[in-house]
Amino acid sequence: MSKIKAWISAARLRTLPLSISGIITASAAALGANAFNAVVFGLALATTLGFQILSNFANDYGDGVKGTDNKDRVGPARTFQSGLLTAKALKRGMFVTAAITLLLASLLIFVAFGKEQFVLSVIFFNLGIAAIIAAVTYTVGKKAYGYRALGDVFVFIFFGLVGVVGCYFLYTQAFDNYIVLPAITIGLLSAAVLNLNNMRDRLSDAKVNKNTLAVVLGGKAVKLYHALLIGIAFVSALGYFYLTADDGMDYIPLFAFLPLFLNIITVFKNKESRLLDPELKKVALSTFLFSVLFFASNFF
Repeated sequence: MSKIKAWISAARLRTLPLSISGIITASAAALGANAFNAVVFGLALATTLGFQILSNFANDYGDGVKGTDNKDRVGPARTFQSGLLTAKALKRGMFVTAAITLLLASLLIFVAFGKEQFVLSVIFFNLGIAAIIAAVTYTVGKKAYGYRALGDVFVFIFFGLVGVVGCYFLYTQAFDNYIVLPAITIGLLSAAVLNLNNMRDRLSDAKVNKNTLAVVLGGKAVKLYHALLIGIAFVSALGYFYLTADDGMDYIPLFAFLPLFLNIITVFKNKESRLLDPELKKVALSTFLFSVLFFASNFF
């Protein structure tokens, strides 16, 4: 495999649609509030992709050096594990990606707030720094929070609350009373994707002391937790559209939950964890579909 293909593999393209679902959702709400800005939209997408790719490089490196990625791992082989990229190369990739992402975040903040709103610019710049730290320390370092059953919490915060509410604020410089509801939806569905990943790897993670929430809860309880994530996400989305919808067409994004409900059934029936791997893509793409339908519903 060429170096370019190795870096593309490390970037894990299949994770990218989920990462931008929060941005599209926030942009859909901004469009409904007549506050959409195409430049903010483009820069927010680019910045978020940067954060996700940085996180993927860090996960490849962190799990690799800790020995978590080994022959027992069920998912796609990582580049460090496969010997395609060295630890030094991944570190360099993390540094370059973090620098580019921080530059994009700075441009986004400048476009959104200009020179006049210095305090808001500082707040959002610090949020960007926090997102970079969170992306790296999920698996990197002695106190990696992904090894302490805190991954779901951070995913909910950064993919949901920060991603959706923060992006909406970039458009409007205001907090809508109801924007937190779709933020909860995206945050919980993103956590559901991570939970599926951790359910798939539960037994191999337990062997190397990677204490994800799936490991802590155990095989039966984690399935109930998964159902709750999707169920509460649906109720939150339904509540948002009930409070804001002008007509029945505004409820169209809820159709994205049909494959998610089928996923719950699949999870409860599952007896062999490796068979959960295809379900990650289904839940991630369903979350992306929800955001796209939400955006498109503004034109119906």
